[in-house]
Amino acid sequence: MPKANMNVIKTEIDGVVVVEPKVFGDNRGYFFESFSERDFAEAVRPMSFVQDNESLSTYGVIRGLHYQTGRHSQSKLLRVIKGKVLDIAVDIRKGSPTFGKHVSVVLSGDNHRQLFIPRGFAHGFSVLSEEAVLQYKCDRFYAPEAQGAIAWNDPALGIDWQIPADSVILSEKDKTHPLLKDATDLFDYNEDLYA
Repeated sequence: MPKANMNVIKTEIDGVVVVEPKVFGDNRGYFFESFSERDFAEAVRPMSFVQDNESLSTYGVIRGLHYQTGRHSQSKLLRVIKGKVLDIAVDIRKGSPTFGKHVSVVLSGDNHRQLFIPRGFAHGFSVLSEEAVLQYKCDRFYAPEAQGAIAWNDPALGIDWQIPADSVILSEKDKTHPLLKDATDLFDYNEDLYA
């Protein structure tokens, strides 16, 4: 649904959308509204974000695929302010017609695109530029006791991270996550995750 200050693009998975802000540029630079609660509620869904996060990563870093479980599950609105990443959302709602499917979107400081990932999805990204700064809003606070994750390289997911295997950089924790078929604390497609 186009808005005066943004365009919302549906993806192959219902609920996951790309937000393109309207950028006003001239010889001085540019300006855009990166978020309007009113316009977002009208064009995507009502959302109250409670935490903003920022990460800096170098080329080849893959972070993910992470999620928070139960009452700590999070929606995220992600954007890159410097560099370029491939951002990934994986549907982990058991019973969903798109269970195990993913959406991948290039976010960059140049395209100003944002990706909205609702609750019920795992998230990850790979860094395609020399370095990248990613910012994201969450609608629930981080809860370390509710961390869940699936393997970034699960062959059943078929994700092309666009990084050569010998250039991938992972945290020790991200090397040990289970495959989707072995993951616990997944979501139920029939459950209202916003209730």
